[in-house]
Amino acid sequence: MEILGFDKTDGAPVRHTDLHRKAGWDALCLRSSKIVTFLDLAGHEKYLKTTVFGMAGGAPDFVMLMVAANAGVTGMAKEHLGLALALGIPVFVVVTKIDMCPPKVLDATLKQLSKVLRSSGCRKLPVAVSDRKAVVMAAARCVSQRVCPVFQISNVTGEGVDLLQTFLNILPLNRHNSTISPSVSPASPQSEQAEMLRFDINEIFAVPYVGTVVSGVVSSGSVHLGDALWLGPDFNGQFISTQVRGIHRKRAEVEAGYRGQSVSLALRKVGRNQARKGMVLLSRAQIEQPPVATSTFEAEVVVLYHSTTITRKYQAMVHCGAVRQTARVLSICSANDENEDALRTGSRARVLFQFIRHPEHLTEGSRLVFREGRTKGVGRVTRVFDTAEQSAILASIKQDKLKQTSWSNKLDHSQKASAVEHQISTKS
Repeated sequence: MEILGFDKTDGAPVRHTDLHRKAGWDALCLRSSKIVTFLDLAGHEKYLKTTVFGMAGGAPDFVMLMVAANAGVTGMAKEHLGLALALGIPVFVVVTKIDMCPPKVLDATLKQLSKVLRSSGCRKLPVAVSDRKAVVMAAARCVSQRVCPVFQISNVTGEGVDLLQTFLNILPLNRHNSTISPSVSPASPQSEQAEMLRFDINEIFAVPYVGTVVSGVVSSGSVHLGDALWLGPDFNGQFISTQVRGIHRKRAEVEAGYRGQSVSLALRKVGRNQARKGMVLLSRAQIEQPPVATSTFEAEVVVLYHSTTITRKYQAMVHCGAVRQTARVLSICSANDENEDALRTGSRARVLFQFIRHPEHLTEGSRLVFREGRTKGVGRVTRVFDTAEQSAILASIKQDKLKQTSWSNKLDHSQKASAVEHQISTKS
């Protein structure tokens, strides 16, 4: 993670005053009127799950897709573009290494990029940014997700870098972020009282003389120093109580963290082995009793690609915010509440999932991505079941299986009997 600050007077990027010593984040934040945070995610296919976790759990406002001019739009670039589209995150493209790329190769790369963006699966309008007037128009329209600005830069000669920096400075906050409620401003006092606190944990650290420190994103509400919180769920689906003893944002100590901000919290009386990625922090003042985790949930999904068919008992890795766990398919229902036997590429249905290992804390309306090999699908959580409902669902599914098994046994028995009669009649 890195940050870029812009000056308060002329909007220029904040530089290091000492060439031999890098300025700290706290000093950079004091000199800046706007801070842009960069999450560097892996581009290699081997680390695709890390990229999916970063995009789903990091709650980015925009995706900056890097394309090498001499390499063209690779398969992984298309993969990352499709992931951004599935999560509903606006995208802008930066074509690099234009200084070492022959003009014919650069033109071929731009044509290929334009073809991919205009395709039926993407449906974006690529806009080449070549002057400051185009920068202003691109920044204003990028949030709509219909326009995709395309920059051409060279880190060797510096060509196009100033336009990209200006674009980042005037780029507005994405208030349509699917993981953050857009109704109220992130730093608004009304949001503290009206919204329930939810803090998704992405990283856990053991800091000497401090204790356990968790890092993540405030999905809703706000967290303050000294707040009493629920931490969980653990592997048994239970929550424990804790207290905030310190808050850091951009490596600087602060008093509170608000919705949409990435902060680090020092927790009191929590061991390193008691916290894990995917856990949440909820306010004890708003929720008196320990929250309930779930292993079963329903989601409306769309299968983006699958080589054959998805049926019951199919297992895939589900990414929902900071949650990353394997889940199995219990049942598949169409839009008409009719049971379906299988899903194929392009199919839409309501699917009942069950986590394999341990319960998680999910909220209705959350976006999810499930993948297994080259199979990919997206969806949204429509219902989360409590313990009693889970037991009833599992019992009904088990009963349906017994009915299907008994009917199949009867059919097999009748088929065998008819086959024996046919053999007897043939012999006679």
